[in-house]
Amino acid sequence: MFEAGRLNRLKCPWRGLFSALTLLALCAGGFAVPSARAQSPADWLTGLQGQGTPKADAPAENAAGAEQSNEAVNVQLQARLTADGEEIEEGLVWRIYGHANGHEGKTSLIATKQDARPTFKLKTGDYIVNAAFGRAHITRRISVKADGAKEEFVLNAGGLRIKALVSGTDAPHNSVSYAVYSDRDQTDNRKLVLSAAKPNLILRLNAGIYHIVSTYGDCNAVVRSDVTVEAGKLTEAVVTHSAAKATLKLVHRAGGEALPDTQWTIQTPQGEEVKESVGALPTHILAPGSYTVIAKSQGRVFQREITLTNGETTQVELVMN
Repeated sequence: MFEAGRLNRLKCPWRGLFSALTLLALCAGGFAVPSARAQSPADWLTGLQGQGTPKADAPAENAAGAEQSNEAVNVQLQARLTADGEEIEEGLVWRIYGHANGHEGKTSLIATKQDARPTFKLKTGDYIVNAAFGRAHITRRISVKADGAKEEFVLNAGGLRIKALVSGTDAPHNSVSYAVYSDRDQTDNRKLVLSAAKPNLILRLNAGIYHIVSTYGDCNAVVRSDVTVEAGKLTEAVVTHSAAKATLKLVHRAGGEALPDTQWTIQTPQGEEVKESVGALPTHILAPGSYTVIAKSQGRVFQREITLTNGETTQVELVMN
């Protein structure tokens, strides 16, 4: 029915370690075109704009089962993106789970720190530690001995940045948002990782395949594609949207004043609802294609068939007489 958008990819070298990013455009008619751009680690490992931190994996019951002494010892923690990568210097959140007040039945959160290399005072015994770096995280058990401990965590994580284009130019501010989903699991389902993300912000994610659903406007101008995030690397992808902008208007006579409180429905030729709205002059961004526009006012119903092309801005007028 409409020309689908395209998703292009960029490959970013980092200290000679970056490799080509492979993106599979899933939308009909989509195509991935590679290009190159240099990227230094400081651009995305530090000062990243927010995507929040995920909830820590729920620690298993009885995970901190070892008996503890009364003496607390120093436990130092640090994290890396990859086993041979540099230590992460900021943006980390650490959570320690253990037995609260000597209860053996269930673990609970006992300490939290936002520090690159925190030191915790812990009694000897077993604990569950969660290290979070944006949406990338790892959870595992540590054992604290009488002489203290120094633990290193490898997140196996990278960065993802999406740039959005509309008809070949940067998308208007706040006009595009996208959701990130995990790859399909054994039951063929995807898990929502992040919603309402904005272009040009860097997301920290565990390495893996993710499904991107990018939406321009509030209707059906949508691009879908898979993207691979590699550990220790910044992946940049360009999403190109195809769309048209239509303003709806119900009038008594051609060129007349728009009637207020009109109820609008936009449907595909097959009768599938695309958008509902109320108002005198609602404006919607739609994927190129054919639609049926229905207006309800003063107990009467009017409709018109329209066809929109990519890049078009138009006013759709329905005349009551």
